[in-house]
Amino acid sequence: MPKIRKGVITAAGKGTRFLPAVKTMPKEMLPIVDKPIIQYIVEEMVEAGIEDIIIVTSWDKRAVEDHFDTTFELEEHLKKQGKLEMLDEIKKISNMANFTYVRQKGPYGNGTPCLNVRTLIGDEPFIYAYGDDLVKSRTSFTKQLVDRYNKEGGGVILGCQQTPKEQLSRYGVVDFKKTTGEVEGIVEKPDPGKEPSDLVAFGRYLLEPEIPEILAKQKPGKDNELWLVDAIHSYINNGGKAYAEAIKDGFWYTTGDPLNYLKAVLEYALCRDDINGELKDYIKNLRL
Repeated sequence: MPKIRKGVITAAGKGTRFLPAVKTMPKEMLPIVDKPIIQYIVEEMVEAGIEDIIIVTSWDKRAVEDHFDTTFELEEHLKKQGKLEMLDEIKKISNMANFTYVRQKGPYGNGTPCLNVRTLIGDEPFIYAYGDDLVKSRTSFTKQLVDRYNKEGGGVILGCQQTPKEQLSRYGVVDFKKTTGEVEGIVEKPDPGKEPSDLVAFGRYLLEPEIPEILAKQKPGKDNELWLVDAIHSYINNGGKAYAEAIKDGFWYTTGDPLNYLKAVLEYALCRDDINGELKDYIKNLRL
C-alpha cells in the first residue's frame, strides 16, 4: 500500500456566523483554550505520519500562514525572557510538517478545495479535512482512517460519528453494508424514519487521487455548488470502493457555529489537568 504522506485542510470559508469576531481573524484561528482550531487538525495529521500539509485559503487568511511560519522576533523575546519551554513549543509549530498554501478559486462548494489541490496531490491518496471539524480521540483519527485504508487495501474512507436518531435529519447519513462497512451512498438530511443508519459523515476523509479528477469534470450540483459527496457517489457508481470508519474512543466536535464552538472549548478545557479542577468548581458555582 502507498504511504499516506499528504493532508489537505480547507480554510477558505468566511465564517460569517462568528462576525464580528472574524472580521479580521480567520475562523480557523479561533482558540480552543490556547491553541487555534487548525493547529489541532495539523497535530492530528502529523501524529498519523502525514508529512506534507496543504492548506487551501483565501486572500484574508494570511494569519493561518503566519501561524505556521517561523517567528524570529517572538522566539528571540522568549529566549531573552528565559521562557525556554514556551520557546520550544513555538518552534515546534513551524517544524511539524512541510506546509503549502493554495488560494481557493472556482465555484462555491466543499469540493472546490479538493479540486484546487489536484496537481499537488498527483497520484497519491490523501487526507481531506474541513478546517472547522475537530476529533478528540485516544488515537489520532487520521491514523484510524489510514489503518482502515491499509486494512481494506485502498478505497475512499469516510470519517463517521454515531449520532442520536433525533439529530440525524441535520446531517449526511451513511448508507452502508453492515457486514463489511462498504458505503453505498450518503443520504443528505433524511426525513425522520428514513435514515439508512446512525452514522453521520463529517469533515474528515481519506480520498483516492481519482476524486479530484472526478471533480474536474463534474458539473455543479445543488445550489450551483461543487459537492464532494457527488464526486464520491460517482466514484462508487463507477466501481470504486468506499468504507465508513466510525471514531473509536473519541468524539467529533464541529466548531462551525458559536454554540458548538463553545461546547468544544469546554470539552477540551475539561481534559486539561492544569485547569480542569478550578474550571469544574467554577461551573458548579455558576450563578444563572
